[in-house]
Amino acid sequence: MEYQERGVDLLLTGQSPLGEVLAVPSAPLLNGIAVCLVDVADEVRRARLAERSPGRWDAPAVDAFLGWAAWHRQHALDPRHRPDVIIDNSWPEMAWHHWASWHAGDPRWRTQLLDTTDQLVTESVDLVERWITQQRDVYQAGQLALSQGWAS
Repeated sequence: MEYQERGVDLLLTGQSPLGEVLAVPSAPLLNGIAVCLVDVADEVRRARLAERSPGRWDAPAVDAFLGWAAWHRQHALDPRHRPDVIIDNSWPEMAWHHWASWHAGDPRWRTQLLDTTDQLVTESVDLVERWITQQRDVYQAGQLALSQGWAS
């Protein structure tokens, strides 16, 4: 909220899916929210994990990591895809009701997929940068689906 008051955009990176972001109690106070999923094909993800940290990831850990990625892909498309993954045992203050009744295709439920499978790191960075610029433009044009009032 402090950044918003100062007119500064916040880019949150990590593994927070749209449903989790929207359930944060202060989310409806934000001027706008846009979400993208930076993804990669499973076989490439598997190879990158092995390259990045040789020996760190045993087969069950890699499988779990790939399962988490698969869940993210489905959650990005449909809010009703296994919401228990993020809801069960979560912080009690989370406001899951903000989106619990939404269906796939709801214009507010939009996660842009950025596939980096065949991209160099620099190309992936450019892809994310272009997405940010596009979302700023959409917000400035008053067309961002998750702008103030989305939760009411």
